[in-house]
Amino acid sequence: MTAVAAAVPAGTARSRQLAGTGALLRLALRRDRVMIPAWVLGLGLVVASLGSSFEALYGTAAERAELAGSMTANGSMRALYGPVFSDSLGGLIAWRMAGFGAVLAAVMSLLIVVRHTREEEETGRQELLSAAMVGRRAPLTAALLAALLANAVLVVLIAAGLARSGRPAGGSLALGLAIGGTGMLFAGLAAVAAQLTESARMAKGLTGAVLGLAFALRGAGDAADATAGSPLTWASPLGWAENLRAYADERWWVLLLFLAGTALTVAAAYALTARRDLGMSFLPARPGPARAPRSLAGPFGLAWRLQRTTLGGWTLGYVCAGAVFGGIAKGASDLVGGNQRTREIFERMGGQARLTDAFLATMVGMLGMVAAIYAAGAVLRLRGEESADRAEPVLAGAVGRLRWAAGHLTVAYAGTVVVLGFGGLALGVSYGISVGDTGRVGPVLAAALAQVPAVWTLTGLAVLAFGLLPRATTAVWAVVGGCLALGWIGPSLNLPQWAMDLSPYGHLPKLPGTEATAAPFVWLLVLSAVFLAAGLAGFRRRDID
Repeated sequence: MTAVAAAVPAGTARSRQLAGTGALLRLALRRDRVMIPAWVLGLGLVVASLGSSFEALYGTAAERAELAGSMTANGSMRALYGPVFSDSLGGLIAWRMAGFGAVLAAVMSLLIVVRHTREEEETGRQELLSAAMVGRRAPLTAALLAALLANAVLVVLIAAGLARSGRPAGGSLALGLAIGGTGMLFAGLAAVAAQLTESARMAKGLTGAVLGLAFALRGAGDAADATAGSPLTWASPLGWAENLRAYADERWWVLLLFLAGTALTVAAAYALTARRDLGMSFLPARPGPARAPRSLAGPFGLAWRLQRTTLGGWTLGYVCAGAVFGGIAKGASDLVGGNQRTREIFERMGGQARLTDAFLATMVGMLGMVAAIYAAGAVLRLRGEESADRAEPVLAGAVGRLRWAAGHLTVAYAGTVVVLGFGGLALGVSYGISVGDTGRVGPVLAAALAQVPAVWTLTGLAVLAFGLLPRATTAVWAVVGGCLALGWIGPSLNLPQWAMDLSPYGHLPKLPGTEATAAPFVWLLVLSAVFLAAGLAGFRRRDID
């Protein structure tokens, strides 16, 4: 056997390991025929259209220079958005979108790779495919190629769209490559996480934690150095994206960092996948106790056991984010100086004339929008349990469908209140300490909890999709991402109110600082209840997949 194996050419052995890659790639693209275009077109069109908005808001070179100077001079804003390297329209686009676009491209890429690697193994589909003529490395290769195609199209769309709108071609290409390059680097990191962890949820969580660390390093580095030259900034891939300096004497050599990082992570993923069995991981779950605790006797205890780690991680992250945002709120008034147009953007985002309140309202709104990601994930854990055939054994006993679903939904709905409550409390306490006025803790906490009805509306939409269209639950992420994009970029684009009202967050009063009426909260809660009831009714009547 050894002699025969030695006689097989190395190239033939490698080709066998990649057998079936084309078929798996076509399958991946077909399964993601909605998700990938939604991400790519949404992000690409937003970047391409941002120039016209900046041109309308800052029509003269003096206004753009004043904006760039005020943003770069404020360490708090550099931590949030990064420094401005050029006061041209292209430079402002790069400042506004290099970091935010890179984060979205990273999220898109990690979702693609994990879905077609670890998730396929977790559900058992990969074992069936591997029984045919499918090589050992074919699934990983197909997933990475799907991510590569998505990021390549994104690069072309951004570069072509910006160049067509009159921006310099070199800077347009640099910005597209910065965003797409970040996406591919995190595709490689997701591929490594898929080999290390035992579940798709853990793989996404681990890659997301790396993305959060990258954002924190970039923010800390930019706060310390207005030129983005801090070692902390260079330690973050998001820092690489901004240091490519699109429209500001581009540093093309920074692309080598993306190439090297992607090559290193992809090579590590291939090396790891060759050393483990299908379905196994390098970080296996710890064996549980011999006897289950009484808390696992019912569906509520089971749901809590499955989701408590995720809820704890989100709560801790929100406490940290609230503390950081509260600390930088004191410098909000120094940000704009006498720049009336910049003040108008923050007032539009925050909804009132008092700039510090507008800034706090903006931060609270961000916390509320991001909380929908947690809530949607907690609901769609139901779909994960169902597709992995773990729900059927539970439902075969004395547990009814609605009782089983209620366990996970309780964690999703109550967890939203917990996450936003701790985030708002940390935001209020941090701001109160920085200004020496703890009397604002209560209003800021109330403002954070006021985001709950909007989050619950999207939570109910996720329940509706799970109950009526379980195979289309991935579309929930597109809706959540669209609401996040509207809230984050809409004010800068000066979108009309009807467009902002497409998001449930557009109907909430901008707290703290404005008067609130009960009507929008009641209507959102009613809509959430309708979605919830319809979704549970559909789940009760449909077949279990």
